[in-house]
Amino acid sequence: MKSDELYALLRRRGILWPTAELYGGAQGLYDYGPLGTALKRRIEEAWTAWFVGLSEDYYRIEGAEILPEAVVRASGHLENFTDPEVTCASCHTAFRADTVLEKIRPEGIDGLTPTQIGDLVVAHKIACPKCGASALSVPRAFNLMFGLDFGVTGRERAYLRPETAQSSYLAFPRMWEVGRKALPLGVALIGRAYRNEIAPRQLLFRMRAFTQAELQIFFDPAHFPVPIDEVAEETLPMLRVARRARGEEAPEWIRVAELRSEALPDFYLYHLAHTYRFYRDVLGIPKERIRLFEKSDSERAFYNRIQYDVEVHLESLAGYKELGAVHYRGDYDLTRHGEGSGKDLSVLTGDGRRIVPHVLELTFGVDRNLWAQADVHLGKDGERTLWRLPPALAPVQVGVFPLLKKEHGSYARGLTRELLAQGIVAEYDEAGGIGKRYARMDEAGVPFCVTVDGETVSPDSPHRDTVTLRDRDSRSQDRVPRAEIAARISSATRFPRPGGGRRATGP
Repeated sequence: MKSDELYALLRRRGILWPTAELYGGAQGLYDYGPLGTALKRRIEEAWTAWFVGLSEDYYRIEGAEILPEAVVRASGHLENFTDPEVTCASCHTAFRADTVLEKIRPEGIDGLTPTQIGDLVVAHKIACPKCGASALSVPRAFNLMFGLDFGVTGRERAYLRPETAQSSYLAFPRMWEVGRKALPLGVALIGRAYRNEIAPRQLLFRMRAFTQAELQIFFDPAHFPVPIDEVAEETLPMLRVARRARGEEAPEWIRVAELRSEALPDFYLYHLAHTYRFYRDVLGIPKERIRLFEKSDSERAFYNRIQYDVEVHLESLAGYKELGAVHYRGDYDLTRHGEGSGKDLSVLTGDGRRIVPHVLELTFGVDRNLWAQADVHLGKDGERTLWRLPPALAPVQVGVFPLLKKEHGSYARGLTRELLAQGIVAEYDEAGGIGKRYARMDEAGVPFCVTVDGETVSPDSPHRDTVTLRDRDSRSQDRVPRAEIAARISSATRFPRPGGGRRATGP
């Protein structure tokens, strides 16, 4: 399904739509409707259950979305958080340089200087995508942050945070105090980030306000033990720099045990493997559509020592798209904030050494991954539109129908209330024929439907207080006692956790 077709379907079902649609929409901003909001929350909850569940030392917090100027100055965003921009001298429209060059350089322009980018524009006679004039300017660096007047005087300056990670770095000293004063220490955060994109495009992939889920793990580089045996036999789809240099785009499947001998540290491989498993086992992405894309020295941020992006092949966007990443950032972040604040952010290890902790970052774009759930799982099955969402992610877990409104409606409504009281997200529907109701639920990704009929309510029926339970994907139907419905649905829609997992709470 093409992106415009998929977007039209999501808009029609009220999953999402442009912000200020009444006024023609606001570029790069989107609102979520009831189903979209519920799906987004389920994805966030699944992410928390999986990644915070990796260790007893990982916790989730919430941070402010506005940061003082001193913070983004120390982090390097004020100076370096830029994209190369070209402007048409004829129609004065601004474009991202990588966008206008994507057909001749699909691998992107990371690592190129503005001069090199300008030379490409000239050499290939790149015309303005809007008016067609050959009058694009030499690229200039455009800072992507949203600035704010802060306080009543207007003399203070603040910024909407460009990434959620900064909130975790700022929280580290406090988390160290309220925790066990031991490494590793994971700080997870899900929240909004803001980027003044030059040319928002590809719907949820280039937005000006978006949701990130990130886990920052602070650790001692000399001692970060992980249960590597848990993942040693996992086979990962790796697209490494050397393979790309040979012109290959398909990944090669390599066992973690083999990768350990290639200078990738155990702590990195352990978290990379669990990130891959999350996409495969929790988000339900077919493994053949996933690749772990290694960034080269020139492509990754200067502070990243190792970077693999999680890319998924999306038919709606005609290729692989980045949905997450695992970054080994070294001690850059705490060193910069220590210098900027004038505070000592070093800590004392258990063996008496004083170090500035290093950071392993697991980052995940919530909006992008919501789109991927539609791209991968929403499509046609014969005449019906079917959204095969993983049951644990389904925004509505069960539809409840009376076969006949008058005769069975009261019982069905009572069953709906009972399921809701037990934590099952149930939706009552009595409109139209039973086939149309099934079709609506299939399109919304609801994994189960329950139908109340004459056998259910008849005092003389051997099937009294039983209902028909229908499975979305197989369309199989079973007669199930009312008392067993909640347990059946709860079991099928429970969040998967790594190795059984743990609760996701604070210290």
